Amino acid sequence: MTLTLTVNGTERQLELDPRVTLLDALRVHLDLTGSKKGCDHGQCGACTVLVNGRRINSCLSLAVMHDGDEITTVEGLANGKPGELQQAFVEHDGFQCGYCTPGQLCSATGMLQELAEGWPSHVSETLEGEYGLTEAEISERMSGNICRCSCYPGINAAIRQAGERA
Repeated sequence: MTLTLTVNGTERQLELDPRVTLLDALRVHLDLTGSKKGCDHGQCGACTVLVNGRRINSCLSLAVMHDGDEITTVEGLANGKPGELQQAFVEHDGFQCGYCTPGQLCSATGMLQELAEGWPSHVSETLEGEYGLTEAEISERMSGNICRCSCYPGINAAIRQAGERA
């Protein structure tokens, strides 16, 4: 099938087997290897990308489902320059081996947008209103992203800092 994806602001046309996942389309066919294939079952979050501004596990989604969509990978965050969130990850040592970091960054970007739009989480005290960047909120909202090195204190501090500066 022929499909068109706008990836990191650039329109790309691909000829793909309809069974190709979005993750494999990005990594194999477009050579954007930032998104990682961790578990290939949607359990670790290493493959997280933004589709039309919303975070998804790209290993669970077929590329053909996203014909015409706008995809942002870690390579496209902050237009290739270190952004506020990336800088906060460095400052707070929010990574160790780095394998989960691209997914963490994409997920945190989407999560901060959801928070700004007033989306409640499972631990939110109310369904309406502004939600703070409490430890419980960040942990709940980022629970789909696993860090095998256990860098959660640094990751959470980085997200809090970037969110407060935004």
